[in-house]
Amino acid sequence: MTLKSKARARRKLALDILNHAALLLVALAFLFPFFWMISNAVRSNAEVMAIPVRLLPEVFEWGNFAAAWTRLPFGRFFLNSAIIAICVTAITVVVSCLSGYAFARLKFRGREMLLLGYIGTLMVPPLMLIIPLFLIVNRLGLVNTFPGVILPVAFGTFGAFLMRQFFLSIPMELEEAARIDGAWRLRILVSIIVPLSMPAIGLLSLFTFMGQWSNFLWPLIVMTGADNATLPVGLTLFQTQQGTQWNYLMAGAALSMLPGIFLAIILQKLIYNSIALNAGMGGR
Repeated sequence: MTLKSKARARRKLALDILNHAALLLVALAFLFPFFWMISNAVRSNAEVMAIPVRLLPEVFEWGNFAAAWTRLPFGRFFLNSAIIAICVTAITVVVSCLSGYAFARLKFRGREMLLLGYIGTLMVPPLMLIIPLFLIVNRLGLVNTFPGVILPVAFGTFGAFLMRQFFLSIPMELEEAARIDGAWRLRILVSIIVPLSMPAIGLLSLFTFMGQWSNFLWPLIVMTGADNATLPVGLTLFQTQQGTQWNYLMAGAALSMLPGIFLAIILQKLIYNSIALNAGMGGR
């Protein structure tokens, strides 16, 4: 190996070390809030508020997780969040597949203009829709009901756009062959298009579920009773006039993350496939 090639190898090694160090720092920065939540969840409330701040608790109080579960109707909050997140995810997937297929495959007058208007709604800040949506829900008598929380957020445009882009990558020849065999549109969608689109459906399901599982503002506005509160809303009950029980609040927040983590683990293969396929589409 010549001196020039040795110098090039040393520069490459130095760049690799710098890149890995930068990636490690970014990863630690993203992981620190999670570490801090767990660290505060297993210490006493007095130690949480103590100065100077310690990264690790002096005494690990693992019973905080059980106390957080029993001091509030955590199981009820858990069930409410699960009902809302699962229903919104199921409706969103069905509606997104139907509308995405219509925009990708059906030819009708004004389709492009309708698609532009559809995508344009993504530019509207969600907070601007809160008051109109609440007025509609209130007029329909759905305040403090599950349909009042589920229906207004289950018909988003992001899912339809995502599915349309994925459906466009599926060869048209498959659908034409099925139509020659006598299959009708809905049969083609269910039997051919949807099975081929599982990576995108998995990605959409995960995003939707996580978004609704952690949704705080809309359930807080619509649900007026403590029995119908979701997990993010229920956790605020640890904040009282006597002060905030930060250790129980952190323990409850850590418990509430478990379903999302399990779902991400289950769907990780579909998510990787979806990212790889979308990269292969060249941003189509």
